[in-house]
Amino acid sequence: MVLSKTTFRLAFTASAIAAAMVLGSVVESFAQKAVTLNGAGATFPEPLYQRYFSALRKSSQPVQVNYQGIGSGGGIRQLIAGSVDFAGSDTALTDAEAAKVKNGVLYVPTAGGPVAVVYNLPGVSNLKLSRKVLPAIFAGQITNWNDPKIAADNPGARLPNRQIRLAVRADSSGTSYIFTNALSSMDSYFKGRIGPNRAPKWPGKPVSGKGNPGVAQIVKRTAGSIGYVEASFATNNKLQTALVQNSRGAYVAPTLAEANKALSAVQFNPDHRVTFSKLGNPGDGYPITGLTWLVVYRNYTQPGDAAAVKRMVQWIMTNGQQLNDNLGYTRIPQGVASRVVQSVNSGVKGP
Repeated sequence: MVLSKTTFRLAFTASAIAAAMVLGSVVESFAQKAVTLNGAGATFPEPLYQRYFSALRKSSQPVQVNYQGIGSGGGIRQLIAGSVDFAGSDTALTDAEAAKVKNGVLYVPTAGGPVAVVYNLPGVSNLKLSRKVLPAIFAGQITNWNDPKIAADNPGARLPNRQIRLAVRADSSGTSYIFTNALSSMDSYFKGRIGPNRAPKWPGKPVSGKGNPGVAQIVKRTAGSIGYVEASFATNNKLQTALVQNSRGAYVAPTLAEANKALSAVQFNPDHRVTFSKLGNPGDGYPITGLTWLVVYRNYTQPGDAAAVKRMVQWIMTNGQQLNDNLGYTRIPQGVASRVVQSVNSGVKGP
């Protein structure tokens, strides 16, 4: 069969258009896959976030996300400086901090969980700490393990005549805020002496470690020590956890079930933050329980970043929530999760 020049030209043009469409689709797909988001911040949710982002890379709409646990304070500082694409924080930004972020912020609550009180006291298990004793230990009022007040909480326990060594965070930390916020609600002296703070001024000469991993390691190797870490770090490091008295008078362990009880009545504000004075005094459950957020910009300047952030948030608030239970974190209520996705989809802008 002989093709005319016109027929050949038309066939060639059609083929070229088809090839261009396929190539364009490939380039667009490659461009989407090539977008990488970098975040930093809280170590409280770091085990969960690493699982999130590993699974997200393998999902039907993959996004490459790198996350570095440097503490909530560090994440917020990097967000304000514009050196990350999002931050992780166990406290939402204050209004003053948010005002410093030139591209604006949106809050994405991702999970909740208990902060365990961990200790290293050979021969003592199931240590009980009341709402008066625990704040007094970290306020420097009780300095020895055989103090009569600790003994009163633990009848029959063989408490050693040993100095208490406080193990605390060296970095500005949302975990510290959750912990000090809870202890402030338990005891007025602690509230006045230390108060809710990401970087508390502890009494005496505590031993400090960077991040939840650092505190866990200090407690693990230091006999007579007591500290606070997100519960999964206690489990992973095989540390003893204290039973802490809640507002109903019960001594409870830092379990997922007790954390869910503590968070069951939490009300999220319209911007998806919470009022921490209410979070620090739950009516039931484990009393040292917190929430954690991703903080994203409202406006992104790099092509593809805004779309990648939306895909990341959509996945975390749907498929990702199914991973929370297995790692010992509470889920965000479905209604709240849906509103968060809508807020991000409509509020995040960029090329």
